[in-house]
Amino acid sequence: MQIDHSAGHPYVEIVPPSPDIAGLQPLKTIKSRWPAIIGALVTLAMLAGLGHELFNSGLAGLNRATPRNPLFYAAFAGLYLVPPLADYVIFRRLWRIPLAGLVALIKKRIANDVVMGYSGEAYFYAWARARTQLVAAPFGAVKDVSILSAIAGNAVTLAMIAIALPAGRNLIPADMMRYVYGSLVVIFGTSLPFLIFSRKVFSLPRTDLWMVFGVHCARLILGAFFLAAAWALAMPSVAIGTWLFLSAGRLLFSRLPLLPNKDLLFANFAILMIGEDQALSELIAFTAAAVLLVHAVLIVGFGLHHLATRKPQ
Repeated sequence: MQIDHSAGHPYVEIVPPSPDIAGLQPLKTIKSRWPAIIGALVTLAMLAGLGHELFNSGLAGLNRATPRNPLFYAAFAGLYLVPPLADYVIFRRLWRIPLAGLVALIKKRIANDVVMGYSGEAYFYAWARARTQLVAAPFGAVKDVSILSAIAGNAVTLAMIAIALPAGRNLIPADMMRYVYGSLVVIFGTSLPFLIFSRKVFSLPRTDLWMVFGVHCARLILGAFFLAAAWALAMPSVAIGTWLFLSAGRLLFSRLPLLPNKDLLFANFAILMIGEDQALSELIAFTAAAVLLVHAVLIVGFGLHHLATRKPQ
């Protein structure tokens, strides 16, 4: 807006905003609906994925022997909550997101588990993009956090392999060892370019990058500990040290890209170490099914809460 006094009397001239300023206006003023559409599509995909997983094999896992020790469920709660809480610590530091953002981060974890890899990141990016009062351009931060999550997973996996492989090498079939070694090369090779070209890949300041990497490493280590503690509480006849070793092995097998039948190989590996094949297979099946059940309960609960608190249009 400009005021012109040259004609002897002032008049007001309205100057339209420049394209740069218009690009910074909140999404609601531009009437963009794509973040809500992406969020709705990912939510529907989560519901479909959960239904498929539960009715396919999840309910069968819940019918297995149920752990009676209540501390098992405390450790399981820690195992479930560590990933979204770690993400909350990260984005609280980066964006100062409110506690309500934890719901979006839990949905992000569920989408990654039951839809496809990184669909959770797409959901969370849409959630953040719809809230420009938090951050104007969230893509760079979401991208950096996702890449550092993968790098931290690779780093922790390589460290666990260095510790666990010498002791457990004899338990892995000889024909599978070539897949393990090939996967190690892939893990190292996929992380190396991001480290070499870090200045061009990452957009966050270096201090924030180290913070994100450290939180991801702590998340992985805590997750392995809570899983070992839950299993040890369910089967107290096995020493917790053995469970810690198995928890490290589970992380190892889950991240080896060239390894076929990862779940089956890990189950055989665990049975060879412990020997109680039926009890162990039931415990592993119950833990996996319990995660799916919690996913389903939370998604339904979040949906009902949204319907109850939605303001009429």
